[in-house]
Amino acid sequence: MLTKIDHLGIAVHSITEARHFYENVLGLTCKKEEEVPSQKVKTAFFVLGETHIELLEPTSDDSPIARFLSTKGEGLHHVAYRSDNIGDQLAQARDEGCRLIHETPFTGASNKQVAFLHPKSSHGVLTEFCSGEE
Repeated sequence: MLTKIDHLGIAVHSITEARHFYENVLGLTCKKEEEVPSQKVKTAFFVLGETHIELLEPTSDDSPIARFLSTKGEGLHHVAYRSDNIGDQLAQARDEGCRLIHETPFTGASNKQVAFLHPKSSHGVLTEFCSGEE
């Protein structure tokens, strides 16, 4: 079952440059920065109530975020929903005809278990299910 929106993923060319907006214009505090080598991405998390804003910067020209930036530019990359059981969430999505990018969860940023649905199955929005510690 989904329990809340966990975070919004925003693709940026440079976290260093984007931090100015999130910290100085919006007044948010960066909770942590982290590199996720398996996804070839650097992340920065900002807290806003119970939701996080995740900035995503590519660490390689062949990363999914680099491809996204080259075709769409900076902006909203995905919406992540917190689930108390990703396996059940994926099974339900598959049973309802959704195209899964990941058949099984993998470890993402903050050691959360994550899996994605293809945006063609979710009306153009890359959808992430995640679980694990905040």
